[in-house]
Amino acid sequence: MSKDNCEKDTNCQSCESAQKCSQAEKEAHDAQRIAKRMGDIKHKFMVISGKGGVGKTSVSVNLASALAGQGHTVGILDADIHGPNIPKMLGVDDRKPLAGEGNSILPIAVTDNLRVMSIAFFLNSNKDAVIWRGPMKHNLLKQFLGEVTWGELDYLIIDLPPGTGDEALSIAHLMKDVNAAVVVTTPQEVALLDSRKSISFCREIKIPTIGVVENMSGLICPHCKKTIDLFKTGGGEKIAREMKVPFLGRIPLDPEMVICADEGSAFVDNHPESEAAKAFAEVAKVWKQELAAKG
Repeated sequence: MSKDNCEKDTNCQSCESAQKCSQAEKEAHDAQRIAKRMGDIKHKFMVISGKGGVGKTSVSVNLASALAGQGHTVGILDADIHGPNIPKMLGVDDRKPLAGEGNSILPIAVTDNLRVMSIAFFLNSNKDAVIWRGPMKHNLLKQFLGEVTWGELDYLIIDLPPGTGDEALSIAHLMKDVNAAVVVTTPQEVALLDSRKSISFCREIKIPTIGVVENMSGLICPHCKKTIDLFKTGGGEKIAREMKVPFLGRIPLDPEMVICADEGSAFVDNHPESEAAKAFAEVAKVWKQELAAKG
């Protein structure tokens, strides 16, 4: 491929010179386009968990909304290809992305400063299953990183499926400069076992800043206002101390969070005075401080 063609905002499938390119040239072009898109984003971090069921996507959505509510421009990349729930949780699952300039794709705007991209927007029905092997998922994530016009963002939050498999490895390989990760866990020991593996994984792929959030950390009784530790408490802080990473805070359980997720609205926007919303705001504050300290 000529230098002029490579500098155009095109993908290899739509480029007239693509057949003349070697595989190495195509990969170099992809890397160049991803670097160009990601260069407009100040902070890029993954939200991961060692196991499912710890509320990782709820943390992603509400952390993003908390940051957006503090005046930051935020994007969410839904990298959970087999279970893409973020559009539903933000009330935009009936939207379809539009084509941008060149061959780019415009992310869905939830608010003026919150944008999202997910494979859910491209499915014919919410009943459709995505039955893909690793290479197909890798190529989709390559498109989301290189072809989506995210624009200038303060934060890009990448919501990953549980574990340390294909999607997490693809993001790390394609972006090369993920500068942080939030590990979500519940306080119980079973979740903590897998959270240690998530932290080790982040270190293995050279992510410089890693923070831990303890989700489902107690339920405030609506009658007596006392805290009920359904899944114990303090486990997230313990593992952060043990693994020598920052502890970002605890998020209590709140039944309204389930209702908001089902209705398609961010909990922190609907219940800003709740203890859980205040906890998300504090996590966002501490996380910004950690990122700023790392430059």
